[in-house]
Amino acid sequence: MKPAPIVTPNTWEFLRDPMIAPTGFREYDARWQYPEEINLPGMTALGLGLGTQIHRRGIEPVIAVGNDYRDYSLAIKNALMIGLMQAGIRVRDIGPALSPMAYFSQFHLDAPAVAMVTASHNPNGWTGVKMGFERPLTHGPDEMSELRDIVLNGQGAPRPGGSYEFVEGVREAYLDDLAGDFRMSRPLKVVCATGNGTAAAFAPDLLRRIGVEVVESHAELDYTFPHYNPNPEAMEMLHDMSASVKASGADLALGFDGDGDRCGVVDDEGEEIFADKVGVIMARDLAQLHPGATFVADVKSTGLFASDPELKKHGIVADYWKTGHSHMKRRVKELGALAGFEKSGHYFLAEPIGRGYDCGMRVAVEICKLMDRNPGKSMSDLRRALPVTWSMPTLSPWCADTEKYDTLTRIVAKIEALAQNSGTLGGRGISQVVTVNGARVILDNGAWGLVRASSNTPNLVVVCESPDSEAELRAIFSDLDAIIRTEPGVGDYDQSF
Repeated sequence: MKPAPIVTPNTWEFLRDPMIAPTGFREYDARWQYPEEINLPGMTALGLGLGTQIHRRGIEPVIAVGNDYRDYSLAIKNALMIGLMQAGIRVRDIGPALSPMAYFSQFHLDAPAVAMVTASHNPNGWTGVKMGFERPLTHGPDEMSELRDIVLNGQGAPRPGGSYEFVEGVREAYLDDLAGDFRMSRPLKVVCATGNGTAAAFAPDLLRRIGVEVVESHAELDYTFPHYNPNPEAMEMLHDMSASVKASGADLALGFDGDGDRCGVVDDEGEEIFADKVGVIMARDLAQLHPGATFVADVKSTGLFASDPELKKHGIVADYWKTGHSHMKRRVKELGALAGFEKSGHYFLAEPIGRGYDCGMRVAVEICKLMDRNPGKSMSDLRRALPVTWSMPTLSPWCADTEKYDTLTRIVAKIEALAQNSGTLGGRGISQVVTVNGARVILDNGAWGLVRASSNTPNLVVVCESPDSEAELRAIFSDLDAIIRTEPGVGDYDQSF
Protein backbone atom coordinates (compact mmCIF):
# COMPACT_ATOMS: atom_id res chain seq x y z
CA MET A 1 0.00 0.00 0.00
CA LYS A 2 1.40 3.40 -0.98
CA PRO A 3 1.44 6.42 1.32
CA ALA A 4 -1.80 8.39 1.14
CA PRO A 5 -1.87 11.33 -1.31
CA ILE A 6 -2.35 14.87 -0.02
CA VAL A 7 -6.06 15.36 0.57
CA THR A 8 -7.90 18.56 1.49
CA PRO A 9 -11.46 19.14 2.79
CA ASN A 10 -14.38 19.73 0.42
CA THR A 11 -12.88 17.81 -2.47
CA TRP A 12 -13.83 14.59 -4.28
CA GLU A 13 -10.77 12.92 -2.75
CA PHE A 14 -11.84 13.92 0.79
CA LEU A 15 -14.75 11.46 0.57
CA ARG A 16 -12.54 8.68 -0.75
CA ASP A 17 -8.93 8.94 0.37
CA PRO A 18 -7.35 9.19 3.84
CA MET A 19 -6.46 12.63 5.22
CA ILE A 20 -4.41 12.47 8.42
CA ALA A 21 -2.38 15.31 9.93
CA PRO A 22 0.89 13.83 11.30
CA THR A 23 0.67 16.08 14.39
CA GLY A 24 -2.31 14.02 15.61
CA PHE A 25 0.01 11.20 16.70
CA ARG A 26 0.95 12.41 20.15
CA GLU A 27 2.99 10.99 23.03
CA TYR A 28 0.32 8.68 24.39
CA ASP A 29 -2.83 8.95 22.30
CA ALA A 30 -4.03 10.35 18.99
CA ARG A 31 -6.01 13.60 18.65
CA TRP A 32 -7.12 15.66 15.70
CA GLN A 33 -9.52 18.45 14.90
CA TYR A 34 -12.32 16.87 12.88
CA PRO A 35 -12.76 17.18 9.93
CA GLU A 36 -10.00 19.76 9.42
CA GLU A 37 -7.12 17.40 10.29
CA ILE A 38 -8.58 13.93 9.74
CA ASN A 39 -11.46 12.56 7.68
CA LEU A 40 -13.41 9.30 7.95
CA PRO A 41 -11.20 7.45 5.43
CA GLY A 42 -8.29 8.64 7.57
CA MET A 43 -9.88 7.00 10.61
CA THR A 44 -10.28 3.79 8.62
CA ALA A 45 -6.58 3.97 7.73
CA LEU A 46 -5.82 4.44 11.44
CA GLY A 47 -7.84 1.32 12.23
CA LEU A 48 -6.01 -0.64 9.55
CA GLY A 49 -2.71 0.59 10.98
CA LEU A 50 -3.68 -0.30 14.54
CA GLY A 51 -4.80 -3.76 13.43
CA THR A 52 -1.52 -4.23 11.57
CA GLN A 53 0.37 -3.21 14.72
CA ILE A 54 -1.57 -5.82 16.71
CA HIS A 55 -0.56 -8.55 14.24
CA ARG A 56 3.08 -7.39 14.11
CA ARG A 57 3.34 -7.71 17.88
CA GLY A 58 1.87 -11.21 17.89
CA ILE A 59 -1.16 -10.19 19.94
CA GLU A 60 -4.39 -12.14 19.68
CA PRO A 61 -6.46 -10.18 17.12
CA VAL A 62 -9.36 -9.19 19.39
CA ILE A 63 -10.14 -5.60 20.44
CA ALA A 64 -12.77 -3.86 22.58
CA VAL A 65 -13.94 -0.56 21.09
CA GLY A 66 -16.03 2.24 22.62
CA ASN A 67 -16.92 5.89 21.96
CA ASP A 68 -17.71 8.96 24.02
CA TYR A 69 -20.89 11.06 23.89
CA ARG A 70 -20.22 13.49 21.04
CA ASP A 71 -22.40 13.72 17.99
CA TYR A 72 -19.65 12.66 15.59
CA SER A 73 -17.95 9.98 17.73
CA LEU A 74 -20.14 7.11 16.50
CA ALA A 75 -19.31 7.84 12.84
CA ILE A 76 -15.62 8.03 13.70
CA LYS A 77 -15.78 4.77 15.68
CA ASN A 78 -17.52 3.03 12.77
CA ALA A 79 -14.80 4.23 10.39
CA LEU A 80 -12.11 3.02 12.81
CA MET A 81 -13.78 -0.39 13.16
CA ILE A 82 -13.94 -0.84 9.39
CA GLY A 83 -10.16 -0.47 9.30
CA LEU A 84 -9.67 -2.85 12.21
CA MET A 85 -11.84 -5.49 10.54
CA GLN A 86 -10.01 -4.91 7.26
CA ALA A 87 -6.82 -5.80 9.18
CA GLY A 88 -8.35 -9.10 10.29
CA ILE A 89 -9.26 -8.02 13.83
CA ARG A 90 -12.28 -9.34 15.71
CA VAL A 91 -14.02 -6.20 16.97
CA ARG A 92 -16.10 -6.25 20.16
CA ASP A 93 -18.11 -3.03 20.22
CA ILE A 94 -19.10 -2.00 23.78
CA GLY A 95 -21.14 1.00 22.59
CA PRO A 96 -21.10 4.48 24.16
CA ALA A 97 -18.66 4.44 27.05
CA LEU A 98 -16.29 6.22 29.37
CA SER A 99 -12.60 5.66 28.71
CA PRO A 100 -12.26 3.71 31.99
CA MET A 101 -15.26 1.59 31.03
CA ALA A 102 -13.35 0.67 27.86
CA TYR A 103 -10.27 -0.17 29.96
CA PHE A 104 -12.50 -2.23 32.27
CA SER A 105 -13.89 -4.09 29.27
CA GLN A 106 -10.43 -5.45 28.49
CA PHE A 107 -10.57 -7.33 31.81
CA HIS A 108 -14.30 -8.09 31.70
CA LEU A 109 -14.23 -9.47 28.13
CA ASP A 110 -10.65 -10.77 28.35
CA ALA A 111 -9.77 -8.66 25.29
CA PRO A 112 -6.05 -8.12 24.72
CA ALA A 113 -6.50 -4.73 22.99
CA VAL A 114 -8.65 -1.63 23.42
CA ALA A 115 -9.48 1.45 21.35
CA MET A 116 -11.59 4.27 22.79
CA VAL A 117 -12.80 7.03 20.48
CA THR A 118 -12.71 10.21 22.54
CA ALA A 119 -11.36 13.74 22.55
CA SER A 120 -11.22 13.52 26.35
CA HIS A 121 -11.60 17.04 27.78
CA ASN A 122 -10.82 18.82 24.50
CA PRO A 123 -13.64 21.03 23.17
CA ASN A 124 -16.08 19.86 20.53
CA GLY A 125 -14.46 19.78 17.13
CA TRP A 126 -11.71 17.47 18.42
CA THR A 127 -11.60 13.70 18.19
CA GLY A 128 -9.06 11.03 18.96
CA VAL A 129 -8.32 7.50 20.08
CA LYS A 130 -6.89 6.13 23.33
CA MET A 131 -5.56 2.65 22.72
CA GLY A 132 -3.56 -0.09 24.36
CA PHE A 133 -2.43 -3.71 24.17
CA GLU A 134 -0.98 -4.62 27.57
CA ARG A 135 -3.69 -4.02 30.16
CA PRO A 136 -3.90 -1.77 32.11
CA LEU A 137 -1.36 0.14 29.99
CA THR A 138 -2.05 2.36 27.00
CA HIS A 139 0.19 3.38 24.11
CA GLY A 140 3.26 5.40 25.05
CA PRO A 141 5.72 7.25 22.78
CA ASP A 142 7.28 4.08 21.32
CA GLU A 143 3.95 2.50 20.42
CA MET A 144 2.60 5.79 19.05
CA SER A 145 5.69 6.31 16.88
CA GLU A 146 5.38 2.79 15.49
CA LEU A 147 1.67 3.31 14.75
CA ARG A 148 2.32 6.68 13.12
CA ASP A 149 4.92 5.18 10.78
CA ILE A 150 2.63 2.28 9.83
CA VAL A 151 -0.24 4.64 9.02
CA LEU A 152 1.61 7.51 7.34
CA ASN A 153 3.85 5.21 5.29
CA GLY A 154 0.89 3.21 4.04
CA GLN A 155 2.08 -0.01 5.67
CA GLY A 156 -1.36 -1.12 6.84
CA ALA A 157 -1.82 -4.73 5.73
CA PRO A 158 -5.33 -6.07 5.00
CA ARG A 159 -5.92 -9.71 5.91
CA PRO A 160 -8.93 -12.02 6.36
CA GLY A 161 -10.56 -12.98 9.63
CA GLY A 162 -12.05 -9.67 10.74
CA SER A 163 -15.48 -9.68 12.39
CA TYR A 164 -17.89 -7.50 14.37
CA GLU A 165 -19.87 -8.15 17.55
CA PHE A 166 -21.88 -5.72 19.67
CA VAL A 167 -21.49 -6.63 23.35
CA GLU A 168 -24.39 -5.90 25.69
CA GLY A 169 -24.18 -5.24 29.41
CA VAL A 170 -20.69 -3.80 29.84
CA ARG A 171 -21.96 -0.56 31.42
CA GLU A 172 -23.87 -2.53 34.05
CA ALA A 173 -20.91 -4.80 34.78
CA TYR A 174 -18.65 -1.73 35.10
CA LEU A 175 -20.98 -0.06 37.62
CA ASP A 176 -21.31 -3.33 39.57
CA ASP A 177 -17.54 -3.60 39.72
CA LEU A 178 -17.17 -0.02 40.97
CA ALA A 179 -19.82 -0.20 43.67
CA GLY A 180 -19.10 -3.71 44.90
CA ASP A 181 -20.75 -4.29 48.26
CA PHE A 182 -19.81 -0.89 49.71
CA ARG A 183 -22.55 1.31 51.17
CA MET A 184 -22.08 4.56 53.07
CA SER A 185 -22.50 4.35 56.85
CA ARG A 186 -22.68 8.15 57.27
CA PRO A 187 -24.91 10.61 55.42
CA LEU A 188 -23.10 12.26 52.53
CA LYS A 189 -24.56 14.84 50.17
CA VAL A 190 -22.55 15.28 46.97
CA VAL A 191 -22.86 17.62 44.00
CA CYS A 192 -22.29 15.44 40.94
CA ALA A 193 -21.03 17.69 38.12
CA THR A 194 -20.63 16.15 34.67
CA GLY A 195 -20.71 19.19 32.38
CA ASN A 196 -23.30 17.39 30.20
CA GLY A 197 -20.57 14.92 29.14
CA THR A 198 -20.47 11.14 29.01
CA ALA A 199 -20.11 10.80 32.80
CA ALA A 200 -23.74 11.95 33.11
CA ALA A 201 -24.74 8.41 32.11
CA PHE A 202 -22.70 6.89 34.96
CA ALA A 203 -21.76 9.06 37.93
CA PRO A 204 -25.20 9.94 39.40
CA ASP A 205 -26.32 6.30 39.26
CA LEU A 206 -23.07 5.08 40.79
CA LEU A 207 -23.12 7.52 43.70
CA ARG A 208 -26.75 6.77 44.52
CA ARG A 209 -25.98 3.05 44.45
CA ILE A 210 -23.41 3.43 47.27
CA GLY A 211 -25.82 5.44 49.40
CA VAL A 212 -24.88 9.02 48.55
CA GLU A 213 -27.49 11.81 48.32
CA VAL A 214 -26.83 13.26 44.87
CA VAL A 215 -27.31 16.86 43.76
CA GLU A 216 -27.08 16.76 39.97
CA SER A 217 -25.26 19.59 38.21
CA HIS A 218 -25.42 19.70 34.40
CA ALA A 219 -26.00 15.96 34.48
CA GLU A 220 -28.15 15.74 31.35
CA LEU A 221 -26.39 14.27 28.34
CA ASP A 222 -25.90 17.07 25.81
CA TYR A 223 -23.04 16.87 23.35
CA THR A 224 -23.22 20.61 22.62
CA PHE A 225 -21.85 21.25 26.16
CA PRO A 226 -24.15 24.25 26.68
CA HIS A 227 -22.71 25.39 30.03
CA TYR A 228 -18.96 24.70 29.85
CA ASN A 229 -16.54 22.17 28.49
CA PRO A 230 -16.35 19.29 31.01
CA ASN A 231 -12.83 19.67 32.42
CA PRO A 232 -12.37 19.61 36.21
CA GLU A 233 -8.98 21.27 35.86
CA ALA A 234 -10.57 24.39 34.37
CA MET A 235 -11.54 27.16 36.80
CA GLU A 236 -14.86 27.70 34.98
CA MET A 237 -16.05 24.21 35.95
CA LEU A 238 -14.58 24.41 39.47
CA HIS A 239 -16.27 27.78 40.11
CA ASP A 240 -19.60 26.32 38.97
CA MET A 241 -19.13 23.32 41.26
CA SER A 242 -18.37 25.68 44.15
CA ALA A 243 -21.55 27.66 43.53
CA SER A 244 -23.56 24.42 43.50
CA VAL A 245 -22.08 23.33 46.85
CA LYS A 246 -22.93 26.66 48.47
CA ALA A 247 -26.46 26.68 47.03
CA SER A 248 -27.25 23.09 48.06
CA GLY A 249 -25.37 22.78 51.35
CA ALA A 250 -23.62 19.68 50.01
CA ASP A 251 -20.68 18.03 51.77
CA LEU A 252 -18.54 18.24 48.64
CA ALA A 253 -18.70 18.30 44.84
CA LEU A 254 -17.23 15.73 42.47
CA GLY A 255 -16.71 16.78 38.85
CA PHE A 256 -15.80 14.64 35.85
CA ASP A 257 -14.24 15.34 32.47
CA GLY A 258 -15.62 14.50 29.05
CA ASP A 259 -14.56 10.84 29.01
CA GLY A 260 -14.75 10.15 32.75
CA ASP A 261 -11.13 9.30 33.50
CA ARG A 262 -10.59 12.37 35.71
CA CYS A 263 -12.22 13.64 38.89
CA GLY A 264 -12.14 17.10 40.49
CA VAL A 265 -13.17 18.06 44.05
CA VAL A 266 -14.70 21.10 45.75
CA ASP A 267 -15.12 20.94 49.53
CA ASP A 268 -18.07 21.78 51.81
CA GLU A 269 -16.97 25.42 52.08
CA GLY A 270 -16.90 25.82 48.31
CA GLU A 271 -13.10 25.73 48.28
CA GLU A 272 -11.75 24.43 44.98
CA ILE A 273 -9.08 21.88 45.88
CA PHE A 274 -6.58 21.30 43.09
CA ALA A 275 -6.35 17.63 42.21
CA ASP A 276 -2.79 17.15 43.43
CA LYS A 277 -3.84 18.32 46.92
CA VAL A 278 -6.82 15.93 46.79
CA GLY A 279 -4.24 13.28 45.91
CA VAL A 280 -2.30 14.07 49.09
CA ILE A 281 -5.54 13.81 51.13
CA MET A 282 -6.17 10.39 49.56
CA ALA A 283 -2.53 9.37 50.00
CA ARG A 284 -2.70 10.22 53.73
CA ASP A 285 -5.78 8.03 54.11
CA LEU A 286 -4.32 5.16 52.09
CA ALA A 287 -0.99 5.39 53.93
CA GLN A 288 -2.73 4.34 57.14
CA LEU A 289 -4.13 1.26 55.40
CA HIS A 290 -0.97 0.50 53.39
CA PRO A 291 2.11 1.79 55.26
CA GLY A 292 5.33 1.75 53.28
CA ALA A 293 3.54 2.05 49.95
CA THR A 294 4.97 3.87 46.93
CA PHE A 295 3.02 6.75 45.38
CA VAL A 296 3.87 8.21 41.96
CA ALA A 297 3.12 11.89 41.30
CA ASP A 298 3.53 13.76 38.04
CA VAL A 299 5.94 16.68 37.73
CA LYS A 300 3.05 19.19 37.82
CA SER A 301 2.04 18.03 41.30
CA THR A 302 2.65 19.51 44.74
CA GLY A 303 5.89 18.79 46.56
CA LEU A 304 3.87 17.51 49.53
CA PHE A 305 4.00 13.91 48.32
CA ALA A 306 7.68 13.97 49.28
CA SER A 307 7.63 16.44 52.19
CA ASP A 308 4.35 15.84 54.07
CA PRO A 309 5.15 14.69 57.64
CA GLU A 310 2.12 12.36 57.77
CA LEU A 311 3.22 10.49 54.66
CA LYS A 312 6.78 10.31 55.97
CA LYS A 313 5.48 8.92 59.28
CA HIS A 314 3.94 5.96 57.45
CA GLY A 315 7.07 5.28 55.40
CA ILE A 316 5.60 6.37 52.09
CA VAL A 317 7.97 6.52 49.11
CA ALA A 318 7.28 9.35 46.64
CA ASP A 319 8.32 9.14 42.98
CA TYR A 320 7.89 12.12 40.61
CA TRP A 321 7.41 11.16 36.98
CA LYS A 322 6.38 12.35 33.53
CA THR A 323 2.95 13.88 33.08
CA GLY A 324 0.58 11.88 30.88
CA HIS A 325 -1.80 9.01 31.52
CA SER A 326 0.28 6.44 29.64
CA HIS A 327 3.54 7.52 31.29
CA MET A 328 1.95 7.40 34.74
CA LYS A 329 0.19 4.04 34.26
CA ARG A 330 3.44 2.49 33.10
CA ARG A 331 5.41 3.96 36.02
CA VAL A 332 2.87 2.76 38.59
CA LYS A 333 3.08 -0.76 37.15
CA GLU A 334 6.90 -0.73 36.89
CA LEU A 335 7.34 0.31 40.53
CA GLY A 336 4.50 -1.79 41.92
CA ALA A 337 3.12 1.46 43.33
CA LEU A 338 -0.18 1.56 45.17
CA ALA A 339 -1.32 4.67 43.31
CA GLY A 340 -0.32 7.45 40.96
CA PHE A 341 -1.62 11.02 41.13
CA GLU A 342 -1.65 13.72 38.44
CA LYS A 343 -2.46 17.38 39.00
CA SER A 344 -4.91 17.13 36.09
CA GLY A 345 -7.12 14.74 38.11
CA HIS A 346 -5.99 11.46 36.54
CA TYR A 347 -5.51 9.02 39.43
CA PHE A 348 -4.15 5.52 38.92
CA LEU A 349 -5.29 3.26 41.74
CA ALA A 350 -3.65 -0.16 41.58
CA GLU A 351 -4.40 -3.44 43.36
CA PRO A 352 -5.99 -3.96 45.82
CA ILE A 353 -7.94 -0.71 45.22
CA GLY A 354 -8.24 -0.62 41.44
CA ARG A 355 -6.65 -2.16 38.36
CA GLY A 356 -4.05 0.53 37.65
CA TYR A 357 -5.87 2.53 34.97
CA ASP A 358 -7.25 6.04 35.41
CA CYS A 359 -10.93 6.04 36.34
CA GLY A 360 -12.78 9.10 37.64
CA MET A 361 -15.64 6.90 38.82
CA ARG A 362 -13.27 4.76 40.92
CA VAL A 363 -11.79 7.92 42.44
CA ALA A 364 -15.30 9.16 43.31
CA VAL A 365 -16.09 5.90 45.12
CA GLU A 366 -12.76 5.97 46.97
CA ILE A 367 -13.31 9.57 48.08
CA CYS A 368 -16.70 8.55 49.45
CA LYS A 369 -15.02 5.64 51.27
CA LEU A 370 -12.44 8.07 52.64
CA MET A 371 -15.23 10.27 54.00
CA ASP A 372 -16.89 7.18 55.48
CA ARG A 373 -13.66 6.31 57.31
CA ASN A 374 -13.58 9.85 58.74
CA PRO A 375 -17.13 10.22 60.10
CA GLY A 376 -16.38 13.22 62.29
CA LYS A 377 -14.56 15.22 59.62
CA SER A 378 -15.55 17.32 56.64
CA MET A 379 -13.60 17.61 53.40
CA SER A 380 -12.56 21.12 54.47
CA ASP A 381 -11.18 19.63 57.72
CA LEU A 382 -9.07 17.22 55.66
CA ARG A 383 -7.91 20.08 53.42
CA ARG A 384 -6.93 22.29 56.35
CA ALA A 385 -4.97 19.42 57.90
CA LEU A 386 -2.49 19.54 55.01
CA PRO A 387 0.66 21.68 55.30
CA VAL A 388 -0.17 25.02 53.69
CA THR A 389 1.22 25.76 50.26
CA TRP A 390 0.14 28.30 47.68
CA SER A 391 -0.48 26.84 44.24
CA MET A 392 -2.08 27.81 40.96
CA PRO A 393 -4.24 26.19 38.31
CA THR A 394 -2.46 24.68 35.33
CA LEU A 395 -1.97 27.45 32.78
CA SER A 396 -1.54 26.69 29.09
CA PRO A 397 -0.08 29.36 26.78
CA TRP A 398 -0.64 28.65 23.10
CA CYS A 399 2.23 27.19 21.09
CA ALA A 400 1.86 25.44 17.74
CA ASP A 401 2.08 21.64 17.75
CA THR A 402 4.80 21.83 15.11
CA GLU A 403 6.90 24.22 17.24
CA LYS A 404 6.19 23.46 20.91
CA TYR A 405 8.90 20.85 21.52
CA ASP A 406 11.64 22.93 19.88
CA THR A 407 10.37 25.97 21.78
CA LEU A 408 10.46 24.03 25.04
CA THR A 409 14.02 22.83 24.36
CA ARG A 410 15.18 26.44 24.06
CA ILE A 411 13.30 27.49 27.21
CA VAL A 412 14.80 24.61 29.21
CA ALA A 413 18.29 25.59 28.02
CA LYS A 414 17.70 29.17 29.21
CA ILE A 415 16.52 27.90 32.61
CA GLU A 416 19.54 25.61 32.96
CA ALA A 417 21.85 28.52 32.06
CA LEU A 418 20.10 30.66 34.68
CA ALA A 419 20.68 27.98 37.31
CA GLN A 420 24.35 27.55 36.34
CA ASN A 421 24.86 31.31 36.70
CA SER A 422 23.34 31.41 40.23
CA GLY A 423 20.16 33.02 38.98
CA THR A 424 16.87 33.19 40.87
CA LEU A 425 13.12 32.79 40.40
CA GLY A 426 10.86 34.89 42.61
CA GLY A 427 13.95 36.04 44.52
CA ARG A 428 14.84 32.47 45.50
CA GLY A 429 17.98 30.58 44.57
CA ILE A 430 17.64 27.59 42.24
CA SER A 431 18.65 24.35 43.97
CA GLN A 432 17.79 21.88 41.18
CA VAL A 433 16.36 21.70 37.66
CA VAL A 434 14.57 18.39 37.01
CA THR A 435 14.26 17.74 33.27
CA VAL A 436 12.42 14.39 33.20
CA ASN A 437 9.48 16.23 31.55
CA GLY A 438 10.22 19.82 30.57
CA ALA A 439 11.85 21.71 33.46
CA ARG A 440 10.72 21.62 37.08
CA VAL A 441 12.77 24.37 38.75
CA ILE A 442 13.11 23.59 42.48
CA LEU A 443 14.05 26.56 44.65
CA ASP A 444 16.01 26.75 47.91
CA ASN A 445 12.87 26.73 50.11
CA GLY A 446 11.09 23.89 48.30
CA ALA A 447 9.08 26.19 46.06
CA TRP A 448 9.07 25.28 42.38
CA GLY A 449 7.95 26.26 38.90
CA LEU A 450 7.34 24.00 35.91
CA VAL A 451 7.19 24.48 32.17
CA ARG A 452 6.56 21.57 29.82
CA ALA A 453 4.85 20.89 26.48
CA SER A 454 1.28 19.65 26.41
CA SER A 455 1.04 16.22 24.85
CA ASN A 456 -2.56 16.73 23.72
CA THR A 457 -3.03 20.29 22.52
CA PRO A 458 -1.00 23.10 20.88
CA ASN A 459 0.15 24.54 24.21
CA LEU A 460 2.89 24.75 26.75
CA VAL A 461 2.00 24.00 30.38
CA VAL A 462 2.99 26.19 33.35
CA VAL A 463 2.52 25.44 37.08
CA CYS A 464 4.11 26.94 40.22
CA GLU A 465 3.91 26.36 43.99
CA SER A 466 5.23 28.16 47.07
CA PRO A 467 5.31 26.95 50.68
CA ASP A 468 5.65 30.57 51.89
CA SER A 469 3.06 32.93 50.38
CA GLU A 470 0.85 33.83 47.45
CA ALA A 471 3.13 36.80 46.81
CA GLU A 472 6.07 34.46 46.33
CA LEU A 473 3.95 32.19 44.12
CA ARG A 474 3.13 35.11 41.84
CA ALA A 475 6.73 36.28 41.81
CA ILE A 476 7.93 32.82 40.76
CA PHE A 477 5.32 32.68 38.01
CA SER A 478 6.23 36.19 36.83
CA ASP A 479 9.91 35.35 36.50
CA LEU A 480 9.23 32.01 34.81
CA ASP A 481 6.77 33.66 32.43
CA ALA A 482 9.40 36.27 31.54
CA ILE A 483 11.70 33.46 30.36
CA ILE A 484 8.86 31.84 28.40
CA ARG A 485 8.03 35.20 26.77
CA THR A 486 11.48 35.36 25.18
CA GLU A 487 10.02 32.88 22.67
CA PRO A 488 7.94 34.76 20.07
CA GLY A 489 5.98 31.61 19.15
CA VAL A 490 4.29 31.46 22.55
CA GLY A 491 0.81 33.00 22.65
CA ASP A 492 -1.75 33.93 25.28
CA TYR A 493 -2.68 31.86 28.32
CA ASP A 494 -5.96 29.93 28.31
CA GLN A 495 -6.97 31.33 31.72
CA SER A 496 -5.67 33.47 34.56
CA PHE A 497 -5.32 32.96 38.29
